[in-house]
Amino acid sequence: MNHQNTSEFQEPVVWIVDDDASIRWVLNEALEDRSYEVHAFESPLEALKNIDKAPPTVVISDVRMPEMSGLEFMEEIHQIDKSIPVIIMTAHADLNTAVRSLQSSAFEYLPKPFEIDDALTVIDRAIKRHLSGGKKPRKTKTTKQPLNIIGSAPSMQEVFRILGRVSQLDVTVLINGETGTGKELVARALYELSSRANQPFVAINTAAIPRDLLESELFGHEKGAFTGALTQRVGRFEEANGGTLFLDEIGDMPVDLQTRLLRVLNDGTFYRVGGKTPIKTDVRIIAATHQNMRELVKQGRFREDLLYRLNVIRIKVPALRERREDIIPILRYYLSEEAKTYGLEEKQLSRPVEKYLEGLPWPGNVRQIRSLCTWLTIMAPDKTVHMEDLPLELKSGTVTESASGSNGTDDWQTPLQHWAEAFLASGKSGLHTEAEPMFEKVLIDAAMRASMNHRQKAAQLLGWGRNTLTRKTQALEERDELPSSD
Repeated sequence: MNHQNTSEFQEPVVWIVDDDASIRWVLNEALEDRSYEVHAFESPLEALKNIDKAPPTVVISDVRMPEMSGLEFMEEIHQIDKSIPVIIMTAHADLNTAVRSLQSSAFEYLPKPFEIDDALTVIDRAIKRHLSGGKKPRKTKTTKQPLNIIGSAPSMQEVFRILGRVSQLDVTVLINGETGTGKELVARALYELSSRANQPFVAINTAAIPRDLLESELFGHEKGAFTGALTQRVGRFEEANGGTLFLDEIGDMPVDLQTRLLRVLNDGTFYRVGGKTPIKTDVRIIAATHQNMRELVKQGRFREDLLYRLNVIRIKVPALRERREDIIPILRYYLSEEAKTYGLEEKQLSRPVEKYLEGLPWPGNVRQIRSLCTWLTIMAPDKTVHMEDLPLELKSGTVTESASGSNGTDDWQTPLQHWAEAFLASGKSGLHTEAEPMFEKVLIDAAMRASMNHRQKAAQLLGWGRNTLTRKTQALEERDELPSSD
């Protein structure tokens, strides 16, 4: 049975299905302002009773509801009419939910809280596809094992959304993020969710291998290719054939090897060092870096054409200080994992310790948290961790009061001054050019959090117009992306 509601003379019919009355009201008001016919339902079962009376053009549904989950509801809808786009929204967002939603043919995944303008844009796209007779995305396999990437912050939700979208596609991905943010975890998630999950995953850190050995590591060598090459060696490209090759710290790859890598990406063939026979390879490339690739291109340290080939899809993994709401869940997760690893009692953090740790800057990001959890699991004397149980370096005063978020409005100036002095002491120039976008990003992030991601309200809090906020946000996003073509 196929319920088509696609006449161009009919107003689009939008179903809102959520047990949260406030969400139903907000979306209903916004959609009716666009002259859409809106039907709001408290439960999937109530909605399904109306499928003949008001067949939807698009459905926007919560995931967690008492009678039936949003994913089960989507299956029911698609059994009736596979062409109806279903947008999944949830306040309980994690990587598995995002992946299951998108791999189960959801049109889009919308984590709460969301900006109403963004939701309307997604709904408009879904309506346009349905009315134009666009094809439903193919359903793909779902992951069988949980993927332990923790993140409820909006910036991590964007990471999850991208992972769900591209996991089944054989596209090259560039992961960008500070040291310790979990770039390899993201790469492994891409691999585990992909159609190549039963094939090899081979990782190589290009910064950790001496320049003279890196070429042989990547491409292998023939016997006698150089002094010491006593036997033939297979390189990482051959090891990863059919699977995924993860090139960590790609920004440190020597320029001459960048040229060889570009050739492999272009035609899928390479030669071993000292070899004369081309070798065909079929690998998916995932690359990662902590560096600003645009700056490396400007400095002549990275090929622009290679960057374009690597940066087909870009995933920005946020620093821990940019997603403080995730700090405590990550601490709890690793305390549990380390207890299992060492066969010891699982430690729990006292509330003062949680509050203190939540305010630290965590320059080592998730890696630093994991190290702390290992230390606490082994060294803390009791099940509950108190302030006196923390390692000295966390209590030595090296963390400013502003980092713990506990003092006055002038505290931020001292660490800013220290940063500026360190920047100049390194011999660099362009202090203001470097600092201004970082400063604006902090202000924008704070305003977006305070406004629950409502762009208009955030602009008001900043004292800007909405267009100014949009322009500056786009400029900050572009700053870490591809270099300009001029």
